[in-house]
Amino acid sequence: MKYTKTIAVVGVVDDDESIRQSISSLLRSAGYRTILFASAEEFLNYDRKDETEFLVLDVRMPGLSGLELQRRLCELGRSIPILFVTGHVDDEVRTRALKQGAVGYLSKPFNGEDLLGAIQSALRQ
Repeated sequence: MKYTKTIAVVGVVDDDESIRQSISSLLRSAGYRTILFASAEEFLNYDRKDETEFLVLDVRMPGLSGLELQRRLCELGRSIPILFVTGHVDDEVRTRALKQGAVGYLSKPFNGEDLLGAIQSALRQ
């Protein structure tokens, strides 16, 4: 499957550095620019966060969770497509994330094709 870059910047928010780096490498190989964050707070404090056009966001992190970041962005009026990734499968959390507007929810470990496909699918809508 061929992936075409349709956005400039994807933010990757995950407390696991190896996951952040892995996702970033995959996205860059598909033509995306990435900005990496170790926590939700780090993303919220980033002074150029408005440049981020898509988020790949871990559900469980120390401090603010991914769901809490999603809620805060909504409160700030910041509509940004979010694809959640998680190592802890929880149907209730998945349902909540999708009801709050997430464009997808993948369980770790996930296939890189699934990640890119989910982003492409969300961007076509």
